[in-house]
Amino acid sequence: MKKILTIAGTRPQLVKIAAVSRILRESFQEILVNTGQHYDYNMAGVFFDELNIPKPDYDLGIGSDSHGRQTGKMLIALEEIVDKEQPDAIIVYGDTNSTLAGAIIASKRHIPLIHIEAGLRSYNKLMPEELNRVMTDHVSTLLFTPTETAVRNLQKEGITEGVYTVGDVMYDAVIYNMELAERRFNLQNFDLVSKQYYLGTIHRAENTDTKEQLTAILKAFSKVEEKVYLPLHPRTKNKIKEYGLASLLTDSTNIHIVEPVSYLEMLLLEKNAKAIITDSGGVQKEAYFMKVPCVTLRLQTEWIETVEYGWNQLVDPLTEDLAEVLKYIQEGLPINNLYGSGDAAVKITNILKEMLK
Repeated sequence: MKKILTIAGTRPQLVKIAAVSRILRESFQEILVNTGQHYDYNMAGVFFDELNIPKPDYDLGIGSDSHGRQTGKMLIALEEIVDKEQPDAIIVYGDTNSTLAGAIIASKRHIPLIHIEAGLRSYNKLMPEELNRVMTDHVSTLLFTPTETAVRNLQKEGITEGVYTVGDVMYDAVIYNMELAERRFNLQNFDLVSKQYYLGTIHRAENTDTKEQLTAILKAFSKVEEKVYLPLHPRTKNKIKEYGLASLLTDSTNIHIVEPVSYLEMLLLEKNAKAIITDSGGVQKEAYFMKVPCVTLRLQTEWIETVEYGWNQLVDPLTEDLAEVLKYIQEGLPINNLYGSGDAAVKITNILKEMLK
């Protein structure tokens, strides 16, 4: 049986692994490496129990650090694992530092690299995620794209070989896990009423690493008329403390701060929100899957289809009035799902079987 080394380390990547590994392990020996890029148990570790993700064969525990140091630590550890395991291929997901580290190791050791969620572009190279996804795509052997837009992005960069549109593995995961979420949790657990709250998530560097930007976002939240339910990411929590912005939260009557929630809890909160306010790429898509209007606090998005069809609206908190936008937000166009039919993992596995037979 061929051996595949899967590398991940963040919350969204673990969700994708949950969808793919169930199918992949029917045909391959999968060795799972968790880099530990999301180091808080509530942000990552709980997923292994909640979503029945196979326990990692290697748990690196890298944790938080600067981009260069974090990626460097991953490279050192991954090189030792590759030497020991001698995989036939390496799988990486998305656009994180874990993705880039896996891509570098695969390319240096001439091991076929499989990039799941390839071809996404925001065309903002100030975003570390953009650099990670571009560099990974250019050294990948197989590129599994979620949309035709992603295929066109790759074509613009001269990447045409080994490209397959399979749909989005996150859609696989939402279909599989939504029923479980509704069985396990209900809104009474959160003291919420369906469609009477906004769900907020903020964590990206461009929104948290400058005091001006983060201040603008928190002030925008405080002006929203209905409750803003805000599971607080550790990065955001630390920056609020560092900048001395805690009073913006304590003085607000509508912002409800909670600890990070699990993936299943998040699905339930997303489905029942009046609208979602986020800077997360994954949450933008999940909002679309649930047909819940979304406001993205960024100038660009890699999920441009959600904007084109009216399900997602980009807002600059420095120059635009979020509260006013939310007053008039509405559902987008009724269309077939843009991200496949929920069988991306099956398609990926079948293609891998042909490549590695």
